[in-house]
Amino acid sequence: MKKTDNKNEFAALCTSYESDIPEIPYSEYPRPQLVRDSYLCLNGKWSLKIRGKNSATKCETEALVPFPPESRISGAVGYELEPGDVAIYERTVTLPSDFFDAKKNKLVLHFGAVDQIASVYINGKHVGDHVGGYLPFSFEIEDFIQEDTFSLRVEVVDDLDTDIPYGKQCRKRGGMWYTPISGIWQTVWLEAVPTEYIKGLRITPSLDSVRIEISGGYTHKTLVLDGKSYEFDGDSITLTPENVHLWTPDDPYLYNFTLTDGVDTVSSYFALRTVTVERRGEHSFICLNGTPTFFHGLLDQGYFSDGIYLPATPKGFLDDILTVKGMGFNMLRKHIKIEPELFYHYCDLHGMIVLQDIVNSGKYNFLVDTALPTVFLRRGVTHKATKRRRRIFEESARDTVNALYNHPCICYYTLFNEGWGQYDADRLYTEMKALDPTRIWDATSGWFRGRKSDVQSEHIYFKPVKLRSTLELPLVLSEFGGYSCIINGHVFNTSNNYGYKTLKTSEGLTEALKKLYLEQIVPEITNKGLCAAVLTQVSDVEDETNGLLTYDRQVIKTDETQMRKISDALFAAFDGVVAPKN
Repeated sequence: MKKTDNKNEFAALCTSYESDIPEIPYSEYPRPQLVRDSYLCLNGKWSLKIRGKNSATKCETEALVPFPPESRISGAVGYELEPGDVAIYERTVTLPSDFFDAKKNKLVLHFGAVDQIASVYINGKHVGDHVGGYLPFSFEIEDFIQEDTFSLRVEVVDDLDTDIPYGKQCRKRGGMWYTPISGIWQTVWLEAVPTEYIKGLRITPSLDSVRIEISGGYTHKTLVLDGKSYEFDGDSITLTPENVHLWTPDDPYLYNFTLTDGVDTVSSYFALRTVTVERRGEHSFICLNGTPTFFHGLLDQGYFSDGIYLPATPKGFLDDILTVKGMGFNMLRKHIKIEPELFYHYCDLHGMIVLQDIVNSGKYNFLVDTALPTVFLRRGVTHKATKRRRRIFEESARDTVNALYNHPCICYYTLFNEGWGQYDADRLYTEMKALDPTRIWDATSGWFRGRKSDVQSEHIYFKPVKLRSTLELPLVLSEFGGYSCIINGHVFNTSNNYGYKTLKTSEGLTEALKKLYLEQIVPEITNKGLCAAVLTQVSDVEDETNGLLTYDRQVIKTDETQMRKISDALFAAFDGVVAPKN
């Protein structure tokens, strides 16, 4: 394990959230769509030991879980794993006296995410392993404990194996590559459940009804919605609410319900909404609830100057959402990262559409993946993927869909981004669309188009926005802009910055964005039916200074009133295209 090269830079970028970190961070219930009364949060201080290749101990410290040890606020003083290192997390767990009854309960140990390969031990006995750094996993552990107090150990290997989805982490960070993280970076928690319990829900809405499928539990169940009880046998129920109220960004209505199976009760929620592709006149559009909708969005990398992969408190997620919504944006493209479920819950609650990327794997090649396609090469390139990488990527893609399926905010998935790690795009589009036909699937965002996709998706940075509409597919500008503006005192790297056009002042940035949107994006809407545009990006990220917010979230770089006026102009132009003509 070595120290990162950015300790001093991070130290200069404190956020307003850091003073509010509690002794047990992220103690909020971590699974909002399957809530039980039984909950014991295991976040807080854990001992952390790094063992090197030769089994020698390289360092011992404390880490504040769930922040990755590379982050300044973890307390691990900015260390990162080197290839061959093993991070060993340990703590003692004492169950409250009334929490668990071995005769009546199972005990489930949950991890929100651990990067990249985790092995879990209780009282020295191996419980299980998990591969992949972005998705939740759990183990039933009642057979491993005999007393209310036990030891918990998590051993983590993170060699930045490119066969495993890794996002934009890079050991040689800089430019569009960011500080890598490792280890536990989401909530660790326990719940006591009955011997037969509800293990999951799959919620599929329409415009007037919802189908709820239940895994686990007994046969007879009772669901309570709006004070009305519905009793049923089996593993599914279709409900038609008496008050049909659709979910939209302007009116994100959620239905709350409880489900009881034997002695197990969970609470959850759903929304009534659909996402489809439909033809209107000359163009095809993405329709929300059957209505063509302009997706006015920002690229959202999900990096923070305090916790890297997490803000110091969940309020950091919420404030990002509400701040950009206040500027008129109705969509975020969650870029090559999966967030804690709280993030998606906030988007559900506050009406923020999410375009979710599947996290990439595979090595990146600047010439093949960026330089040539930026200039002229738009299709036909594919990477060679090992059998192992294919298996892990495809399992991760399916697990991503299953983990996020119930969130109404998620309307769209990106399978491959800019050719990075791309292979068998047509086959995977077909398989993923079959797994979740209720969302839009962008098979190849940016370039290297295959034959199959729900949208025509392009990226344009270094030249005027001129799109090529096929008329058959909705036209999506899935990345553009990237204008840089440095705010002194709020810069991660004072000696180097990264962006696609540089503005010297906030006023200059606002005017440049106004010109970009009104002179280039509005005509693409009016003339070609552009139905989604994703500006780079929500915030600065390390060397990248092309955010609307600074990396520490202390400064909003653009004029919010002017940004709302730009948003109004985009929506008005879109309405002019899709509205019936007299």
